Amino acid sequence: MKAAKGKGAARRDTKEALKPAEDRKIGKRKAAVKAEKSSKRATTKDKKAKKDPNKPKRPPSAFFVFLEEFRKVFKKENPNVKAVSAVGKAGGERWKSLSEAEKAPYEAKAAKKKAEYEKIMNAYNKKQESTADDGDEESDRSKSEVNDQDDEESAEVMKLIIWIELTIGFFMLLHMLE
Repeated sequence: MKAAKGKGAARRDTKEALKPAEDRKIGKRKAAVKAEKSSKRATTKDKKAKKDPNKPKRPPSAFFVFLEEFRKVFKKENPNVKAVSAVGKAGGERWKSLSEAEKAPYEAKAAKKKAEYEKIMNAYNKKQESTADDGDEESDRSKSEVNDQDDEESAEVMKLIIWIELTIGFFMLLHMLE
């Protein structure tokens, strides 16, 4: 072994000599530290809330609505390509190249799905609150009343979507005439 140089090295040697024998072995100290870290990780994983399987899925964005249709077209044009990443990359490039007018129908569909999701989530949240507050009691409103309200709201959403599509078509027609 090399001789220690300077006062600092001498101090380290004396400190090492004063420590108990089990602490001098670095391997054991590292193993103890690793064991502590792994136990901390296990407790944080245990703290996460479990996902409710009945919770509605979030609606797709306009890009994913576009990607659903693009995937079908891409598979027909390129039957040999099996990689999901290739479809995603090609879809992303195509989406970036679309104009705002071309993206509008997909954004309208996404808005429609989002409105439906919000209605479903409101019903889900009310159900969760009622089960938390009342236990197993039924809600005051019957299922037919809830369905009637949903039908009215969906009719309003459909009117709005039709109006948006007509407006977009009108602007596209004006753009073509220019």
